[in-house]
Amino acid sequence: MVALGGFVILLAIVGLGAWWSESALGRTMGSGRRGANELVEVVLERHRSPHKIAVVPVQGVIRSGGGEAIPGAIRDQLERIARDSAIRAVVLRVDSPGGEVLASDEIHNALQHFQTNRGIPVVACMGSLAASGGYYVSAPCRWIVAHPLTLTGSIGVLFHGYNYRGLMDKIGIRPDIVKSGKLKDMFSGQLRPEEELPEEKAILRELVSESFQRFKQVVRDGRDWAYRQNAGNSDDTGRALARNWEEFADGRILSGNQAFDLGLVDELGGLDTAVARARSLAGISRATVVSFQSPPRFGDLFPFPFLGVSAREPVSVRLEGLPSMPPLPEGRLLYLSPLHAP
Repeated sequence: MVALGGFVILLAIVGLGAWWSESALGRTMGSGRRGANELVEVVLERHRSPHKIAVVPVQGVIRSGGGEAIPGAIRDQLERIARDSAIRAVVLRVDSPGGEVLASDEIHNALQHFQTNRGIPVVACMGSLAASGGYYVSAPCRWIVAHPLTLTGSIGVLFHGYNYRGLMDKIGIRPDIVKSGKLKDMFSGQLRPEEELPEEKAILRELVSESFQRFKQVVRDGRDWAYRQNAGNSDDTGRALARNWEEFADGRILSGNQAFDLGLVDELGGLDTAVARARSLAGISRATVVSFQSPPRFGDLFPFPFLGVSAREPVSVRLEGLPSMPPLPEGRLLYLSPLHAP
């Protein structure tokens, strides 16, 4: 009994220490991220070679917070990769329906900056889904590989919201708003259709058009840059954009085969194809394949309430057959597949 009590006290002390260290670390890094210094190398495929290829995943909805597809997490991995002189190429493994416009653009800029300043080629490897923002983050890569059945494309912008004024009227709720200007409550879900000003739609169309033009320019610049960079390849120069590619930039979903025909993709294949292409672009014959991941926290090993982690799972309802994805905030421009729109 005494031994058991002592063990419980020891666990409590260790748990408090772990809680304090993780809290301090969270305050230092912000948003729960631990930064490039905390990432550890994990070997995915070992070969007898002094060279390495790093795999960076972009999975799930691309958003400014939560999940691994946030810009900060991608930047941390790229920073950690840049410190390792043995890494000769990167494979960006994309399986995403897209997400927020700004978050997608930040990841795009990080990849573009990394390749320009480090001289390390990045090969995008599209999984089952790399649509809209998923393609946006692939566009700056030196080479793009997709499976013939990959769902990609969906080049376009979405602004989504809900109007719930009809429901408010039914249950007797009336909004009471004081505003500084006639457009201060534009796009509010509380407005009746007759209260929406004509210029609201015009402003929204202008915002969407600006982001759409940015999307097309990113595709144009990225593919043209990649084709010029690959022009000196002895085995393959990649694919140039088809002259009519913009006709297909209307939000539609494309298969990997269709994207290849349009020059949006350089090669058809899977992860092995992407790794082989990364070796070719880096000019090496063999390489160990690695990734950089956050180590588990102490509390993850002991899911007890007194260690700061609840053993109970949150209650949720999921309907089979419907896609499961975290909710996106309203009132933001989205590079998102129409199959995953809210």
